[in-house]
Amino acid sequence: MEKDKLQAMRHSASHIMAQAVLELFPAAKLGIGPAIEEGFYYDFDLPRPLTPEDLAAIERRMREVIAGKHPFLHKEVSTAEGRKIFTNQPYKLELIEALAKGEMGEHGEAQQKPVDRVSIYTHDNFTDLCRGPHVAHTGEVAAEGLKLLNIAGAYWRGDEKRPQLQRIYGTVFPSRQELDDYLERLAEAERRDHRKLGKELDLFSIHDETGAGLILWHPKGALVRHLIEDYLTQEHLDAGYQLSYTPHIGKGALWEISGHLDFFRENMYSPMDIEGQEYFVKPMNCPFHILVYKSRLRSYRELPLRISELGAVYRYERSGVLHGLLRVRGFTIDDAHIFLRPDQLEEEVISVVQFARRILGAFGFMEIKAYLATRPEKAVGEVEQWRRAEASLQHAIQQVGLEYELDEGGGAFYGPKIDLKVKDALGREWQLTTVQFDFNLPERFDLSFAGEDGVPHRPYMIHRALLGSVERFFGVLIEHYAGAFPVWLAPVQAVIIPIADRHLLYAQMVEARLKENGLRTVIDDRPERMQAKIRDAQLQKIPYMLVVGDREAEEGAVSVRLRTEEDLGKKSMEDFLTIALQAIGEKRTN
Repeated sequence: MEKDKLQAMRHSASHIMAQAVLELFPAAKLGIGPAIEEGFYYDFDLPRPLTPEDLAAIERRMREVIAGKHPFLHKEVSTAEGRKIFTNQPYKLELIEALAKGEMGEHGEAQQKPVDRVSIYTHDNFTDLCRGPHVAHTGEVAAEGLKLLNIAGAYWRGDEKRPQLQRIYGTVFPSRQELDDYLERLAEAERRDHRKLGKELDLFSIHDETGAGLILWHPKGALVRHLIEDYLTQEHLDAGYQLSYTPHIGKGALWEISGHLDFFRENMYSPMDIEGQEYFVKPMNCPFHILVYKSRLRSYRELPLRISELGAVYRYERSGVLHGLLRVRGFTIDDAHIFLRPDQLEEEVISVVQFARRILGAFGFMEIKAYLATRPEKAVGEVEQWRRAEASLQHAIQQVGLEYELDEGGGAFYGPKIDLKVKDALGREWQLTTVQFDFNLPERFDLSFAGEDGVPHRPYMIHRALLGSVERFFGVLIEHYAGAFPVWLAPVQAVIIPIADRHLLYAQMVEARLKENGLRTVIDDRPERMQAKIRDAQLQKIPYMLVVGDREAEEGAVSVRLRTEEDLGKKSMEDFLTIALQAIGEKRTN
């Protein structure tokens, strides 16, 4: 089924669900109910908490409504008439007021133009504030592909100071088989959940005592992070980037020049007073990198100047949207800012996209798609500059050979951008790399370079992150590999399992030999059965289990088992080292 038709079916299912809930709970107050990427949801203010039995009853009633084949009828009414229709629905009345003022749309999205008429849809005995689209009648919602999934809490309009509503998530597919496939993917995603695996594998934790959205890295997780950052740092140096370290706080005047206090203040933490001046914890690294550039006169011969930093930043996120490592309040960006001459733009963007593709591939992400976001209605910079930048970005994508889509008008007000999205092992798409052009900050900071003609010229500037945030990338990586990291990233690469205590001395000799060759190795000398130790190592996702007993000790060998339960049999130490070191050196991801 085409994506638009599927979204219309899911949107229609959300209305049918709202009807069923209202019939079962006549006092229910309705929030919003949009279609989402793989289903739909609706928010309700209800007299009591919902139970799994309630979901079953709601789903039964939905099937009855679907069987009735009630047409979806569209109508536009004045805001005054809309208030009468929804007189007993306070959240709908609030939406109508927001629409009238141009504050938001029917589904809670940003709205710019005030309206004097609103859109409503009616089916059977249910009417909702909605701009559509919908299917022709309820019978076009595939009952065999329908499933209500779970209940969650959601603050009204995403504001924790507002009432918390009950959100019902559901999905619908054109067929039962597609639904079953989706439910299996959901079950697999739950098995791969980075929060669950993070605890089981002792990688990281989040504590009330430190605060929501702030990550504590445990030794194993910190080691993986160290390996990622070391690899990134060396790759940047090899690619001609220069490293920088910048402060975690900056004076308010800096953020005024950059415009963050005007455009981003709601995402910044409250200022601190230092000797009578306001300082803010940094939400971004770019103003500091600009000051590095501006610290002395730059010549055209120095450009492009690529300044890179693994920089910690802090942004205010509402507690309702925080999600493990994927949405946090303190995180580290693999950030870079590139200052260049206008004639260098296309070549540099090609280089950046190629660089990103290579880095993502090293972590096992081979399916990459680009999204090119172009000039929005409100933008700074000359139109001709935008066209030149957009053409360079588009040509770079084509030169590298990536599949791409245009996001017309989706650029920031200060410049067009390329986002690279990868597919993980479950086929889910994650946005990681961004290459963002900026016409704004070079003007705000009055940047210049001495041209070949001896006259000052304005440089172009590119914001660039490859992995996004290290925290979010680590969460994606955990789920992509289900915690079974490639050998080069595994915190423990091999566990040595002596069959009996008398084999412990030989196990220590094996450990010393492996460590001499750089392998991260431990000995499991617990008084447990060998099979139990192998099983524990597999649960800890350790790539190699090396069993040693009498024969191995006599022959200077190890019996090799893999976390995949494959038994490679007895190997000489040299043969095993060849296998392991090749996997590590080639950064194999399978």
